[in-house]
Amino acid sequence: MQQGEQHRGNGVMEKWSNEIFNTPSVPHSNTPTMAATRIRTPARSAYGFALYEVLLGVAIFAIGVVALGRAVQNCLNASSISAEESAIRQILSDRMAEIQATRVVPDAEKEFKIKSSYGMVKLIQKSAPAPWTEPDNTLISGISLVTLTAYWQHAGVPQSKQIQFYVYRSG
Repeated sequence: MQQGEQHRGNGVMEKWSNEIFNTPSVPHSNTPTMAATRIRTPARSAYGFALYEVLLGVAIFAIGVVALGRAVQNCLNASSISAEESAIRQILSDRMAEIQATRVVPDAEKEFKIKSSYGMVKLIQKSAPAPWTEPDNTLISGISLVTLTAYWQHAGVPQSKQIQFYVYRSG
């Protein structure tokens, strides 16, 4: 038998080839072959992204970055305002403790200027007798209502915070 010929059991000779293209392969052959196919060029959109797709992606990314930047700025502002108000509450609390610790009747009106890390804070103290009566209409004297008001500026905008409390001084 010559190369390229194969004898089938029924006496028929078939021709086959080891070439890869344009020849049919022998059924159940161990020789790898590849069918002849037409090479297709991919569609134009499969080459990559179009310019408008890239620009749309960049625009969406830019909007996200701007939104994230504003969110961070809002968080920083809120944190700053919270720290500032905490310092003001501490000033009010300190003055309240001083008034409660003294044995004398609080002054009717007094003003303090306090330097803080957030600027100048003006603290106004006002005190007035608070008429207090028992259920049997007995008047209790020596109780004063004290009002402390703090004034300050945040970014050029006037701010204020106020607390009120009672103080009892006998006599």
